[in-house]
Amino acid sequence: MGSFSIWHWLIVLVIVMLVFGTKKLGSIGGDLGKAVKGFKDGVKSEEEKPAAAPAEPTHIASKTTIDVEAKEKSQH
Repeated sequence: MGSFSIWHWLIVLVIVMLVFGTKKLGSIGGDLGKAVKGFKDGVKSEEEKPAAAPAEPTHIASKTTIDVEAKEKSQH
């Protein structure tokens, strides 16, 4: 009950390739690569941005917002 050997991983890889097919696995890998690259670019651009001016306070409601209070319905 130790770790898996290389033969276990090769068998798993063959089964996955049979189930999904090589084209689908290739597209999944490409999509995953694009997602990782986008994440890295996003982190890099956040680090390079200077500190922005504080945003408008969020506690001020706009004219189209209706503020209501929800009350629990009593059981009779």
